[in-house]
Amino acid sequence: MTSTTSASARPPGRPRAGVNAAVFAATLSTVRELGYAQATVERIAAAAGVAKSTVYRRWPSKGALIVDCLLDAFGPAPLEGANRAELMSSTIRWVAAKIGEPGVGDAFAGVFSDAVSDPALREILSTRLQDPYRIALQEALGEPENRVLFFIDVVVGVLLHRMGMTGEPMVDADVDALVEMVLPHFADAPGPA
Repeated sequence: MTSTTSASARPPGRPRAGVNAAVFAATLSTVRELGYAQATVERIAAAAGVAKSTVYRRWPSKGALIVDCLLDAFGPAPLEGANRAELMSSTIRWVAAKIGEPGVGDAFAGVFSDAVSDPALREILSTRLQDPYRIALQEALGEPENRVLFFIDVVVGVLLHRMGMTGEPMVDADVDALVEMVLPHFADAPGPA
């Protein structure tokens, strides 16, 4: 009987994290180059240099892939600031910057649009993408769920609307104006539950 080392026990092929990173990068570049609708799983897999079956083993649908890609692109929310106003301002600026990254806003707008008529995708989008950020904001701000959801709706909605209408992320001056408009409503003490 021969002993098995940890190196030989690992299945052949690229490590899982390497495949995910390659697929996520290919997803954003394919969405940026071809548009969301034309960025099929087949094209994303080809751009990543993996088999279509490799993608489908990890993600059951394009929507699920896009949501995980967005989670990877956004990463954890950098909830920073000495007070509520600074925390909310930095959050708005962070979301605007992330949506402005190549492919990210396009992918977000596309999956959001698909979710309107797809309840299963809407559930994935809500629980996997929105909920972690909502919960982190609720804890950081001491706000009830309904107020944090409204904050997310206002900020993300405006940013995605701009991307959808112009194909471009919001410019810094407009992000500044968005911050100035949103802060008076949310930066004071928590509202009623």
